[in-house]
Amino acid sequence: MQAVLTAFGWLLLLQGAGGLANTLFGWWRWAHDLLVVNHLPFLKGYEVFGAIVIGVLGFVLLAMVESAKKAKEGA
Repeated sequence: MQAVLTAFGWLLLLQGAGGLANTLFGWWRWAHDLLVVNHLPFLKGYEVFGAIVIGVLGFVLLAMVESAKKAKEGA
């Protein structure tokens, strides 16, 4: 289960970073359809905020998995 959560955390973190870079700098025009931020209609006009939130959620998920892993080793 930890491997799945770790993979999902990395995916969210990469989606957030890619969405932020694409929105701010216009890089990766070819990747526009690959980013989750561009497919959520309620984020129109708030793509930067959405990308930051997605990236932070990914980081938090990775931190939680690592914390659970350390707690399991210690207990």
